[in-house]
Amino acid sequence: MRKTFFTAALLACGMMAQAKVTLPSVYTDNMVLQQKSTLKIHGRARPNADVTLQTGWSRAAINTKSDARGHWYMEVATPKASCEPYTLLFSDGEDTMLKNVLVGEIWLGSGQSNMDMPLAGWGKVFNYEEEIANANFPKIRLFQVKNVLDLKERDCFNLEYNMDGWQECSPKTVPEFSAVCYFFASQLWNELKIPIGVIDSNWGGTPAQAWISAEALGRVMGFQEQMAWMEQKGSKLADEMARIQQEWNDTYNTRDIGLTTARPWFKTEIDDKNWPTMILPGAWEGKGLPGLDGVVWFRKTIEIPQAMAGKDIQLNLGQVDDADITYFNGEQVGQTSGYANNRLYTIPGNLVKAGRNVIAVRVSDMGNGGGFLSKADQLHYTVGGQKTSLAGGWQYAVGLNVAHFGERPKTVNSHYPSVLYNAMINPLIDFPIKGVLWYQGCSNVGAAVQHESLFQTLIQEWRDKWQQPDMPFYFAQLANYLTPRDVQPDSEWALLRETQEKALTLHNTGMACNIDIGDARDIHPKSKRELGRRMAAIALHKTYGKKDVVYTAPIYKKYQVIGDEVHIEFDYPEGSEPFIQDNNLPGFTIAGPDHKWYVASAKTDGKKVIVRSNKVKYPVAVRYGWADNPTCTLHTEGNFPVTPFRTDNWQVSNK
Repeated sequence: MRKTFFTAALLACGMMAQAKVTLPSVYTDNMVLQQKSTLKIHGRARPNADVTLQTGWSRAAINTKSDARGHWYMEVATPKASCEPYTLLFSDGEDTMLKNVLVGEIWLGSGQSNMDMPLAGWGKVFNYEEEIANANFPKIRLFQVKNVLDLKERDCFNLEYNMDGWQECSPKTVPEFSAVCYFFASQLWNELKIPIGVIDSNWGGTPAQAWISAEALGRVMGFQEQMAWMEQKGSKLADEMARIQQEWNDTYNTRDIGLTTARPWFKTEIDDKNWPTMILPGAWEGKGLPGLDGVVWFRKTIEIPQAMAGKDIQLNLGQVDDADITYFNGEQVGQTSGYANNRLYTIPGNLVKAGRNVIAVRVSDMGNGGGFLSKADQLHYTVGGQKTSLAGGWQYAVGLNVAHFGERPKTVNSHYPSVLYNAMINPLIDFPIKGVLWYQGCSNVGAAVQHESLFQTLIQEWRDKWQQPDMPFYFAQLANYLTPRDVQPDSEWALLRETQEKALTLHNTGMACNIDIGDARDIHPKSKRELGRRMAAIALHKTYGKKDVVYTAPIYKKYQVIGDEVHIEFDYPEGSEPFIQDNNLPGFTIAGPDHKWYVASAKTDGKKVIVRSNKVKYPVAVRYGWADNPTCTLHTEGNFPVTPFRTDNWQVSNK
């Protein structure tokens, strides 16, 4: 099956004869190869040519022959890990050389924005400047896959990447790289002292179904009909979706009254005095525009002193959901899509005048929250070294409300089934890796039952594609987020966390509990070093045999009702340590036969926890950490938190 697929894919990649050997996109200088593995390399060369590979670790050359179209294939065994750099020399009469190649361990990091979150850029993790300055690890290599999508499965030659391929980890290369991947890799390097390669293939705001192939999704309940439709359209699907997208774009722009009015709303002379005021930053749904999907225009007048006239302005709008076009004094100065991206625009001095200047921002959002998501200190401008806040009142007006002209047609975006698997995962499947790091789930909150099937399907399919049935797959559970509440039995976030934990039933998986290091106001907590440490601890213990490394807290096992108390018992798997003893443990709730939940008092009793409440005479069920943003203090000396759990299986919002 694999060879048949690649033969067809390579034939479709182009028929031009090659002047010299061409390699798959993931093969570049500075790369890391997975130790003690078999490379399955599909390449191109001159037609009917003898193709050779001379590796730096073996005296014997590897030989093959290209076919009439110049396609060739070879399998190459890699040695054990070594910090010695190798050279790979391919030749069909003309040489292609890869330099500074290491052999070690490769991990693929994937998911949505919390895995994508960079050390600097829009991420700015805790102590990011110091972390970046210390990120001098030449034996750690970084490879970042570009955000692209495709309705068809791409092959190994059509993988798009950033950073000019593989790069040595340094203060220069790491700032825009996945923080979780970096911190994980640095922990492994410190413990193992062998080269570590990390592949960063993520896309913010994306659901699990975008990362699964159409073939596998066809087996998941709720997706069969859509997958059958896609299969029926076949090769015409891309053209049809492009046509639908263009029709939507045309409609979208021609109905925005902020653009179609005689005086577009980005012009300086617009009279916005009668526009309502919105306090920014913040999502517009909670500031007077509930449920709105469409376009909102924001305008703010600033005063520039004479001494600053003609000087460049650095404008920082922070994160905007989902897309913005920004104008200054009637001229466009920036445009960005994607809520996770920080808006940093330079306004040229020729647009900056003394006195009144107008900033206008056209914000588009077609689902969920819309508006300015940054914190107040991220919304500002700087001119002549002087920073001025833009937080506070902005005038606003609605340019487009999509509810006024029917449902938006289904178009292809990063949420569409399979499109990220096709473009960002499938091209990698013949490149051996050690395992996968995964952080995703926010975009599936509200559909937990479906996510349970999707997530486990994704893990099993990726193992099948890499032909590694035991491939380690380690993932982060969703962090605490939103308004803290003591009792929240209908929490969708808690339910999604539970479906993540159920994936531990699959062999050789591991979960890093994140419930204590989130942020109520930020869906992107900045505590990525700690998460990287926890995920690395799983790998060190389970994959690399470091049995002295603790990687988990005790795990809920069962309960027993004794009088008005509920006694909770825990499993202590290998790699765990006891939780800290405490006579006052918040985070527990308890219910009786009426199914009403109350805050409980809880205390440790050796290896157990005892839970009770004066309001519940006959207890029936207990939950711990069951809320969007619960208080969870049950943890070990090594700072590993006990994972949220419930003793009941009562139906909650279980879509």
